[in-house]
Amino acid sequence: MKYTLAVAALLSTTAAAWAADTVTLRIQTHQAPEAVSGKLVADFVEQVRAMSEGSIDIEMFYSSSVVASAETFDAAANGIIDCDMTNGSYQAGKNPAFQFVADVMGGYDTPIQYLAWIEEGGGREAIQKLYEANGMHFIGAYLGGQESLASSAPLAGIADLQGWKFRSPPGMESEIFASLGASPVVMDYTEIFTSLETGIIDGADASTLAANLSNGIYDIAKHTTYPGFHSMSSDHLACSTAAWEKLSSGQQAILENAMEALAMRLLMRTEVLNSEALAELPAKGVTFYDWSAEDRAKFREAAVARWDEWAKKTPETAEMVASHKAFLHRIGLDDD
Repeated sequence: MKYTLAVAALLSTTAAAWAADTVTLRIQTHQAPEAVSGKLVADFVEQVRAMSEGSIDIEMFYSSSVVASAETFDAAANGIIDCDMTNGSYQAGKNPAFQFVADVMGGYDTPIQYLAWIEEGGGREAIQKLYEANGMHFIGAYLGGQESLASSAPLAGIADLQGWKFRSPPGMESEIFASLGASPVVMDYTEIFTSLETGIIDGADASTLAANLSNGIYDIAKHTTYPGFHSMSSDHLACSTAAWEKLSSGQQAILENAMEALAMRLLMRTEVLNSEALAELPAKGVTFYDWSAEDRAKFREAAVARWDEWAKKTPETAEMVASHKAFLHRIGLDDD
């Protein structure tokens, strides 16, 4: 009886201590709740709550409902919210090194290779150094995979890029494609469909094969690259250093493991959705182009040339580029 009472008292004390340590994390994502990634983010919230037995309560703000997407990182660092679940590329104006956290243009062939750089190639250490200098702590990354270029004309290789006018996001991507003879037009994602329909552009860098299909892009653009090779954008979860340090080591581990699970689930979901789109699109008259190893190598060479130019901008960018190049060499993806 004494043993039973002692155990009960211990459990009661532990439960009380656990309850006292309950924290609420206010996190903003740019993902909409109905999007594929948004639904998986919602699953992440529930997983964290279950794994922590309620000691971590996440208040998730979808569709950048608190501040603009590009302002999320600073809002977290300054305590307006606790964590940023958007994309590092929004901070490239702060330091170009953030570009190489968000999208290593022309670098890796698969999302697993990028995640391996983070966990096995020194990426986590490089990212952490960059984030901590800005008052933030990097927890993890998640990405679906390579995006597919959509075009109203054949896009079988490097030669077809000559004069190809396409929608491009700003920054390094437009520089890479311009160096290969394309004519990138920087415009918002929301303008793609109308611009294709009216002939303002010949194609677009929009998203993955499945996302392009769901957004109606292939109703107009009947040519696409698949598998993709040029862009693989990764979102992150990063919390303010202050918010991170308030968590127990166990709570920190829960967030890290839940992010790993989110990353794997998005990879699997994207694989299934892309495969379904691949089966559906031929009936819509869409032609696929899997670029040759030679053309992929030429694109990577052009991309790395731009990396080297960007590396000159800040010491942090140089360090990030060196880390990626070392890992590409290690896994046999560089030109050497």
